[in-house]
This record gives sequence, structure tokens and C-alpha cells, in this order.
Amino acid sequence: MARIQLRDLCGARSGDKGDISDVSLFADDAAAYDAICRAVTAEAVKAHFGGLVHGPVERYEAPNVMALKFVMHGALGGGAPRSLRSDNLGKTHAGTLLRMEVDVPDEVATSARRRHRPPAPR
Repeated sequence: MARIQLRDLCGARSGDKGDISDVSLFADDAAAYDAICRAVTAEAVKAHFGGLVHGPVERYEAPNVMALKFVMHGALGGGAPRSLRSDNLGKTHAGTLLRMEVDVPDEVATSARRRHRPPAPR
């Protein structure tokens, strides 16, 4: 097993409505999708966000697009107009989730396309 960040295996999008934030992970290939399905549970996501998420976290699977969607309740400090947070929207939650470390089979880590990409040209 290898420990890598989700950003090496998938992309993400996030959004928000009221006090609910949602994040979707889109795996790069079938092996990565299988690995994140095993490793990225609703409980693991809630633990990763720590005190930022006060309510339950729900997970939905979309195997036809190799995606997992997480709906996090009580994640925005009461919602945009009520929150005292400097970033009271859920737009940054995708980046936060992509930093989560997971254990995946060695062959999945080795073949992770995003992990071995060259730096962007300047």
C-alpha cells in the first residue's frame, strides 16, 4: 500500500447552498475510482474537515462518471450571510479535500497520472 493525496488520483468540484457544502471527486481511471471508493468514506471526509463540518456527511456514488459526491451539512458556519468565516462559501472545499491522504494499492499510486506530471511552464 502507498499513501498519497487525493489530488494525485482525481479532480474535484465544489459548491454550496445555505449551510451545506458539496464536493465531487472525479477519478482519472477505473483503478483510481475503485481505490477512492474504498478509501474515501463519509466518515473519513468528516474527520478530514474536522471542526469545519458540524453536521452529517453523506456520500453518493456515480460509477458511470467515476465520481463520488459528498454532501456536508453544517459546513459553512450558518451559511454565507450568517457566517463569520473569512471564506464562508464552499468553493474552496474541493482543494481542501484533494489534500486528504489515502492508502491505495502500490500499482494505483505508481500509475497515478497527476502524481507524475511535470511542473507547469512559466
